Amino acid sequence: MHAAVDRRVVHALGGTSMGTTWSVKCAAAAGVDLRPLHAGIQARLDEVVSQMSNWAPDSVLSRFNAAPAGSWHALPAEFATVLECALRIARLTDGAFDPTIGALVDAWGFGPSGAKVTRPDDGALAELRRVAGWERLLLERGGRALQPGGLSLDLCAVAKGFAVDHVADYLRGIAIGAALVEVGGELFGYGRKPDGSPWRVVVEAWSGDEDDDVPARILALDGLAVATSGDRWHGVRHDGRRHCHTLDPREGVALHDAPTAVTVVAGTAMEADAWATALTVLGEERGFELACAQDLAVRFVGPRSTGSRERMTPRFEALLAA
Repeated sequence: MHAAVDRRVVHALGGTSMGTTWSVKCAAAAGVDLRPLHAGIQARLDEVVSQMSNWAPDSVLSRFNAAPAGSWHALPAEFATVLECALRIARLTDGAFDPTIGALVDAWGFGPSGAKVTRPDDGALAELRRVAGWERLLLERGGRALQPGGLSLDLCAVAKGFAVDHVADYLRGIAIGAALVEVGGELFGYGRKPDGSPWRVVVEAWSGDEDDDVPARILALDGLAVATSGDRWHGVRHDGRRHCHTLDPREGVALHDAPTAVTVVAGTAMEADAWATALTVLGEERGFELACAQDLAVRFVGPRSTGSRERMTPRFEALLAA
């Protein structure tokens, strides 16, 4: 008997959402109508924006941020899922990841207000830190959240990853057996391509000093997600120092001398996205220790000031060997 021939082909779709681009490669029949597939993907991304964007004034998140103290809010299931993940990682990192620093992010000029990038004065920083804090946010089972007063959510470091997962769930729900989903650089791959091979992605090489060049790494994604954070792309200068767009929630200040890149591989893009940000805040030494303790698959490329060296957790190295 002859083996069955896989007659699927890889289709590529793309668009824009969340202030960035998205792309999907999926294995399906050659003659499939891609228009409803594209529309379905865009609808899932639009759903995330309508719930979790701090740039959209009518989003669920924006309405929560503007709500009066003491008010309770029934959150959509997707929103509650993201917030639960964010709060769990906040606990595990002692606040190095914090979804409640929206006002701080905006005050620094990294948020939707369009303010000039600048360090708030000490008095403003103290007040902004006072009203922030993940411990102030009460989230009940069933997705009800309490606005304690002045709390401003910012889910930018986790919602994009969730959007990747949300699209992947949609594709699996309509019997797309294999796909590689990407939103703004966060990726999730599942299933096998028509030729039987997994989706392979490249984790970038970095050029440091002549003895510190970091090679590219290739990962196979089959039920795995990958996300990268760090100051490689988004550094800005202020007060004579180069800062990352990422804030340290514990101090309320922008990171400087942060890791060049922190790449996390996880079972969901939501978790990979959040952990990449959290470990960037913790820095190379403390971040590496926690990543090992949590058995995370992480590659660190250290700050350029220390030579941009590469360090990989055992779980990450195991993925390269697989």
